[in-house]
Amino acid sequence: MDYKQTAAEILKYVGTEKNVAQLEHCSTRLRFTLNDQKKVNEEKLKAVPGVMGVVRSNQFQIIIGNDVVEVYDALLKMIDFNHQTTPAVPAEKQKLSKTALDFLIGIFQPLVPAIAGAGVLKSILILLVAMHVMDDGGALYKILVSISDATFYFLPMMVAVTTANKLKSNRLVAIAAVGVTLLPAVTTMIADGTTLFGIQLQNIAYNAQVFPAILCVSFLALMERLMNKVSPKPIRIFFVPMIALAVTVPVTLLFLGPLGYNVGQIFTAAILFLYDKLGFVALTVLSAILPLMVATGMHKTLLPYALATYGELGYEMLYLPASLAHNIGESGACFAVALKAKDETLKSTAFSAGISAFMGITEPALYGVTLQNKKVLYSVMLGGGITGAFLGLLSVKAFAVVGPGAASMSMFIDSTNGMNIVWAIAGFVLALVSSFIFTLILWKEETPAAAAAAASGKPLEGSHDVLNVLCPIDGQVVALDQVGDEMFSKKALGDGVAIIPEVGELRAPADGTIQMVFETKHSLGMTTANGTEILFHVGLDTVNLQGKPFTPRVKAGDRVKAGDLLLKFDIQAIKDAGLDPITPVVVTNSQDMNVVVVKTGQANQHDIILQTQRKEG
Repeated sequence: MDYKQTAAEILKYVGTEKNVAQLEHCSTRLRFTLNDQKKVNEEKLKAVPGVMGVVRSNQFQIIIGNDVVEVYDALLKMIDFNHQTTPAVPAEKQKLSKTALDFLIGIFQPLVPAIAGAGVLKSILILLVAMHVMDDGGALYKILVSISDATFYFLPMMVAVTTANKLKSNRLVAIAAVGVTLLPAVTTMIADGTTLFGIQLQNIAYNAQVFPAILCVSFLALMERLMNKVSPKPIRIFFVPMIALAVTVPVTLLFLGPLGYNVGQIFTAAILFLYDKLGFVALTVLSAILPLMVATGMHKTLLPYALATYGELGYEMLYLPASLAHNIGESGACFAVALKAKDETLKSTAFSAGISAFMGITEPALYGVTLQNKKVLYSVMLGGGITGAFLGLLSVKAFAVVGPGAASMSMFIDSTNGMNIVWAIAGFVLALVSSFIFTLILWKEETPAAAAAAASGKPLEGSHDVLNVLCPIDGQVVALDQVGDEMFSKKALGDGVAIIPEVGELRAPADGTIQMVFETKHSLGMTTANGTEILFHVGLDTVNLQGKPFTPRVKAGDRVKAGDLLLKFDIQAIKDAGLDPITPVVVTNSQDMNVVVVKTGQANQHDIILQTQRKEG
C-alpha cells in the first residue's frame, strides 16, 4: 500500500482537511470526528486501496486493518488541527439506546491499547514464571508485573480522561476529582468508617472501578457547564474548577461512587448468575454471536463487565473465553478461504487476515472476508459455538484482560489449576480446526463470470432460471450501504437494495411462496420459483412498534403472483415514532445466487430492480 496516496484519497473523500475536527485510531480503524458527515463520499472511500469498509456513528470510522498506524501517521502530516475554522454541523438526533452505546464505546475504546499492552505483558510474565525462567520474587519481575497492576489500579484515572474527552470537559480537573477516590488518606479514612454530613460513607475500594469514575466525571461536566454560565469571566480560570471539584467530590463519595460501585456489582453478579445457571449454554451462545456483535460494535459493551469482573474476582470466564473461540475461529475460516480461493486478491487478503486473527485481531478477517461471504460467517459461528460449549463445560478462566490470541495464551495460566491452560489450548485448536473444516465444506468461490456481472451491474444471461425481481414498493431505490443498520449495510444478511417508500404498500416482486410473516408484522420472507429467498424488512427497528402500523394480507404458505399485495403499512406512523421507514429487500441466500442490481433511483412495481440466478456448481 502507498500510505501517502491512501491517506490523501481518504482525506479528500471525507470532505478535505477542513471537515476533520479530530482524528484517532484503534487497532484496525481510523476514527474521524467530522464537522459534517454529509460531506463524505462513501462510494469513493470504499474504492480507495487499503480501505476495507466504513462505519457511520458519532465518529466516522474507516476500516484499514493492520496498516492503520501507517495511514494514520500519513494523515497527521496532512492535517493542521490548529487552523480549524469550519463550525461543526449539529449532529442528528439519535435514539437513546444508540447514544448510550456510542457514549460507552467512546469511553472504553481508547483504553484498549493500554489494557491490551498491560494484559499481554502480564500473560507473558505468568508463562515465564510457570516455566521457571523468571523468579516471581525478583526485582525485575515485580517491576514488570507492576506495569499491569498499575494499569488496572489506576484505571479510574484513565476512565476519567476518556469520559472527559467524550463530554468535552476539562481532563485535568476530571483526573483531580477521580484521583481523590484513590488517595491513600481518603481510602484509609473510608476503610476506618467515616460520616459526611451525617451520612456513613460506604467502604469501597475504588481502584479498578469504572462506573464510579464515569458517574463522577459526568456530574463534574454538568457542574462545569453550570459554573461557566454564572462565573464572572475574570475569575473563571480558578472559580469554575474550584466550585466544581468542591461539589463533585463530596457528591461522588456520598452518592455517585456507591451507586456506580453497586451497579457494577449487580451487573457482575447478574452475568455470573446467568453463567452459573446456564453454564456452558451462555458461553456457547455468546461465542456463536460474537461475529455479529463485533460487526455492530456491541461487543464493546462487554468490556466494562470484563473489567469489573476481573477487578472483583481476579479472573473472567465468559467474555474472554468466548473471544478466544471467536478470534481463532475467524483465523481458521480465513485460512480455509486462502487455501480454497482461486482469486489471488482474495487469497492474499484471507491469508493476511487469518494471521491477524490468529494473533487476536479479528477486524481484518471479519470485514475483509467473513461478512463478505455468508457461508464463511456460518462456519465461524458454528466453530465458535462448539468451542464455546467446550470451554464452558470445562470452566476455563482468563487471568488477564486482553484479546485472546497466540501471543497471549498465557493469560489462561492458573497457578492453582494446571489444567486451565491445557483446556484453553485445546479450545484454541478446536476453534481453528472446526472453523477451517466448516469453511472448506460450506464455502464455494463465486465464478469469475458471475462476479464480473455482479460488479458491473450488467444483466445476467445464458440460463432460463434468471429471475427478474420487480420493485415491491413505489419509491426511491438505493444501495444497501445507505441503510443505517450494519446488518443490512454490510450485507451480513445478503445482497440486495433498499427502498425509501412513497406508498405504504408492499407487493410481490415475483411469483413465489410466502415462507414467513414475522409476528410483529414488519417483516416478510418469500421464496421464488428459481429458489431465490427474499426478505422484506419494512423500516428500521420497527419491531418495537409491535405491529401497529402494519396490516399483512398474506400468511406463511400462501402462493402469490407478481404484483399481489403482501402488506399495507402506515409510513407516517413509522416516522412519527421517530423511526426510519427505509425498507431493505435482501436475497438471504446470496451465497447460492448471483445477484445483480439492475436499477436504482425512482421506481415503481413495473420496474425490474434486481436479477438473480443460481450459481454454477
